[in-house]
Amino acid sequence: MSGDRPRHIRFLRFLPGLILAVAAIASAQTGLVIVEDWSKHPVGAKGIPDGWKGQNWGSPAYDLTVIEGSPKVLHLKSQNEGSTIVKEVKIHVKETPILEWQWKAVALPAGGDSRKKAADDQAAQLYVTFPRFPSAVRSRIIGYVWDTTAPEGTIVESEKTSLVTYVILRSGPKDLNRWITETRNVYEDYKRIYNEEPGELGAVSIAIDSNDTKSSAESYIGKILFRKP
Repeated sequence: MSGDRPRHIRFLRFLPGLILAVAAIASAQTGLVIVEDWSKHPVGAKGIPDGWKGQNWGSPAYDLTVIEGSPKVLHLKSQNEGSTIVKEVKIHVKETPILEWQWKAVALPAGGDSRKKAADDQAAQLYVTFPRFPSAVRSRIIGYVWDTTAPEGTIVESEKTSLVTYVILRSGPKDLNRWITETRNVYEDYKRIYNEEPGELGAVSIAIDSNDTKSSAESYIGKILFRKP
């Protein structure tokens, strides 16, 4: 047993992940998987929320703050930088294909355009990741974004990385300062974009950035869930 951890210690290492997986399976059986509703986060909490991680290319450098409300929401602000947080999940999108969330954009990055590498900034972004080995070059990522200039309905591969395909849901200022509920059939979106059946969804990410346009952006995001049609 030289160098081996006691069996109960090794089990405890995997217990949080096991609990998460069991909870996700149980939720899927009811037809509803809550990714985040911010209810367990204290008002005023800043930085990376509990249960989330900062991405390598964009850990929060400005403001991500849980604010009071009914229900609570996450407030995102960016000043010439980018912030991304990710939450690991296990979701079978063929069973619960509908992604639903609420968001509100307050300030759009000036000149932001998902179609252009030099202007690839968006005030509100929600990503779903389908991991494939090796993840750094084969994962599939769909980004649902609120763009400044790219037309609504545009579907375009990111010029920064071929892993990401953007779906432009909102564009420009016409819906600023309004809470909007979005729904997407991720299962159908995946098949339409990649012409194949999706595997298991492994992560959900939230992002805001304004570094390419050297401007600023601000938005809010509320409850995020997957459900049956």
